Amino acid sequence: MTEGRVAVPSLGKGGLECRRSGHFGHCDAFTIVDIKEGKIDGVSAIPNAEHSQGGCLVPVDLLAAQKVNALIAGGMGMRPLMGFQDAGIDVYFDSANPGVKEAVEALLAGSLEKMTENHVCGGGHH
Repeated sequence: MTEGRVAVPSLGKGGLECRRSGHFGHCDAFTIVDIKEGKIDGVSAIPNAEHSQGGCLVPVDLLAAQKVNALIAGGMGMRPLMGFQDAGIDVYFDSANPGVKEAVEALLAGSLEKMTENHVCGGGHH
C-alpha cells in the first residue's frame, strides 16, 4: 500500500504506540493512519461506536464515514468482512504484530495478506 487511510483496532485512546485490540468490533478506539508515498503521513484516533444497534456493521459504517480504505485485524466474522468489502475497505489479516505501529509497518512492507473466509471466526474474540 502506497496511498490511503488505514484503520487499526486499538486499546485505550489509540495511536501508533498503542497495542492492537484483539476484537475489532469491541475495541476502545480505531487508530487512523494516513499513508502517502508508502510512508506514514499522519495519525489520528477515533473512539469506537456503541455496538448495539446495527450490531457488527457499526464499525463498517464508522470507518467508511472516515474515508478509510484498509483495516488491519486479527480476524472477524463473515458478516462484517462482507460489509467491509461492500464498503470498499480492504481487510488485511495480522495476528503476529501486537502493536499498532508494527502492524502498519507490516502492511507497508507488503507482508500482510488480504483477509479471506479462511480467517473468519464465529464471532468469538476477534
